[in-house]
Amino acid sequence: MNILNVSDKAFQKYGRVIKDFECKDILDVMEKLEVPEGVIYVPSEMSLESCKSAQNITYSLYGGMPVQIGYCNGHNKVLNAFEYHRDSEVNIAVTDMVLILGMEQDIEEDFSYDTVKAEAFLVPAGTVVEVYATTLHYAPCHVHEDGFKCVVALPKGTNTDIKKVTRIKEDQLLFARNKWLIAHPESGLDKEGAFIGLKGENLTIK
Repeated sequence: MNILNVSDKAFQKYGRVIKDFECKDILDVMEKLEVPEGVIYVPSEMSLESCKSAQNITYSLYGGMPVQIGYCNGHNKVLNAFEYHRDSEVNIAVTDMVLILGMEQDIEEDFSYDTVKAEAFLVPAGTVVEVYATTLHYAPCHVHEDGFKCVVALPKGTNTDIKKVTRIKEDQLLFARNKWLIAHPESGLDKEGAFIGLKGENLTIK
């Protein structure tokens, strides 16, 4: 699929690039973290949250709300699923990476989504982006064979375990706390209880 840069105007409906955010101490910590063969996601990492610039994420990017700072590292080339939150997500690209994105507004009434509507964006190393709450996203894709590293900041408690109940139809998508998930049939996520609703190709970055 065609890959645009996050500096492209097309990215503006999905998020924004934060150009004046200093986070060298966070990047230094990330350099020490390993990249697995698959994908690992850690919602909250103390070594990142103790960085001085973590206070700036809390204040400047989340208006003083409690946040968690974790990371997503690994090797990945396939979409597999889309998730969304009720809040923006801040990503810091430690390495070059690609985000495959969609819009919550394009989810159908039956909670299906056609992947032909998705777009891909290169996030160069060192770039800080806010991914809006209405943006569908999932694990980044790697650009280089040694994998990707990405810092992930979200409101505290997001992506942690939650007891599932069904009160409204959308509840069937709730996969974790503040995490609504729509998976592709080829992802295998149905075995983990995910809602299967992505239609079309399971998009792959080449």
